[in-house]
Amino acid sequence: MQDCLTGKRIGAQALDKLIAAHDGDVALLYLYWLQNDSTDPEQAAAALCRTLREIKAAEEKLRRMALLPSPAPAADPAPVRKPAPEKPREILPPAEEPPQYTAEDILRRTREDSDFSAILAEAARVIGRNLNSNDTRVLFGVYDYLGLPPEVIFLLLNYCGELYQERYGSSRRPTAMAIEKLAYEWARLEILTLEQAEDHISRQKERRGALGQIKTALNIYGRELTATEQKYINAWLELGFGTEAIGVAYDRTVTATGSLKWAYMNKILLSWHEKGLHTVKEIEEKDGRRPPQKPAARGDVKPVDMDALRKIIDKI
Repeated sequence: MQDCLTGKRIGAQALDKLIAAHDGDVALLYLYWLQNDSTDPEQAAAALCRTLREIKAAEEKLRRMALLPSPAPAADPAPVRKPAPEKPREILPPAEEPPQYTAEDILRRTREDSDFSAILAEAARVIGRNLNSNDTRVLFGVYDYLGLPPEVIFLLLNYCGELYQERYGSSRRPTAMAIEKLAYEWARLEILTLEQAEDHISRQKERRGALGQIKTALNIYGRELTATEQKYINAWLELGFGTEAIGVAYDRTVTATGSLKWAYMNKILLSWHEKGLHTVKEIEEKDGRRPPQKPAARGDVKPVDMDALRKIIDKI
């Protein structure tokens, strides 16, 4: 698509992001800066009849959507050195806190935006009660600040409810803060489409199934894995080890130390990884333990030479 005023082309990806944001101020500011060389927020606020706070909020959202470059850093007076290779810039989310939305901001968007109203209704169903003002403010931050599309937020809400159902049963429901935490995780992973969200949920379900099998293989029952234990297991899965290979490492660990020692077991698996051994067959063939030598069979014992034995006794 081409802007008829400037002749500048708007990419399809940028259009998709602007539509998914469901924010008129963001789209208006993007078009204004596309038309004008100046990106001064005060000039934009005057030209677009918006407050400076609204313009800065839209500007920050455009940066998180990767539609506006980050501000250039201040000049360094130190001697010029060869710059290090530039690292990819993280798009979502920024480190700072989301804007402090007023009740008027939220009420206006609730009346004007049917998508946000539907999200509030679905969130109340998942949480299992009427939403209070803090719940609404948190959910509005997820919708407006993170810029996740409505269909992705709907899927996120129901997935968060499923996680709580699996972990705690029907007695507990997720809170708005738990939903916000999961939303920030998805934003960091740049899960911005329905297809990406469905693929992520599918992979997470497979991972949770593998964790359950490994818990059984490690004889862990009646409790959840700790954060450190999950990190160990997730790292082993990422290295390509399956449940059976991890079970072999557990058996060797317990045999050598008398109990489950996570650091010891980790060293075993890392040594196998360095050798390119990831399956039970590979481990048994190339890192199998030498079987203990069997005692000589009874029939293999040579008979005693009695004549020689008498001669030795006579000399004593």
